[in-house]
Amino acid sequence: MSYAVRGMTKDGAFRIFAAETRDLVEEARMRHRTTPTATAALGRALTAAALLGLDLKTGRVMIQINGGGPLGEILAEADAEGNVRGLVQRPHIHLTPQKGKLLVGQAVGKDGYISVTRDLGLKEPYQGSVKLISGEIAEDLSYYLTVSEQIPSAVALGVFVDTDNSVKAAGGFLIQTMPQATEEAISHTEKILRELPPVTTLLREGLIPEEILKRIFGEEIEIFEKRPLFYRCRCSRERVERALVALGPEEVKHLIDRKEPVKITCDFCGEEYSFSPAELEKILAQIEVKSRRELDA
Repeated sequence: MSYAVRGMTKDGAFRIFAAETRDLVEEARMRHRTTPTATAALGRALTAAALLGLDLKTGRVMIQINGGGPLGEILAEADAEGNVRGLVQRPHIHLTPQKGKLLVGQAVGKDGYISVTRDLGLKEPYQGSVKLISGEIAEDLSYYLTVSEQIPSAVALGVFVDTDNSVKAAGGFLIQTMPQATEEAISHTEKILRELPPVTTLLREGLIPEEILKRIFGEEIEIFEKRPLFYRCRCSRERVERALVALGPEEVKHLIDRKEPVKITCDFCGEEYSFSPAELEKILAQIEVKSRRELDA
């Protein structure tokens, strides 16, 4: 089962987060029928959202990436309960690997922006955005956190796709420097990170998130929370009905005139919702009742 952990080094110098997301990313791959390149890009974004979501007590966080590459826009969202969902605009794009590596950065592109939106249930969500610097997602998120949110951060994200296109390993970590961190501690950690194998290598060796963090900081860590992660969408039949109501009477009448069921598919999870002409008639009646009430108000 996919999960993530949140903690801190015992000296208070670094906030630490790590996640194992193989099951979550594999669920996304099957739902979106992604190619290996798209799987790796979407999986990195989903892992990144899950890591940022560890900071939430309520609400949700969304990462939006549009680098102008062939994959198009990538969205990933996580909430305070560990529910994660996402999409890639062109899930069937695949670039031929070079030297055994998927060309994620090239597929994402770097002529665009990465945006992070935190919706904490207040009047207005907080959103920040910076230009992409590589399209590799981990490097771009690290740059965003350091520049836009002014929290010096190191991010590692990885997805290993097997020869049958299934996800063999996925996960990542996030390290954030606290004000009390000394220059010596920062330099030492940077050296370890430079020499650390790719996160997918560590996961394929059998290391779990806690052990990856110990590989970086030794036993000098405290884990505050372990949170299960699930690929779980917020869509529902009721939400789709509300969307149909919002279309207005003319559009719903047009759908009824077709005299065949209307099928609506959720972009985030692929769930399909079907509405018969009779059900559309009921929705039209709801719209008309709502309109009369608004006129009487």
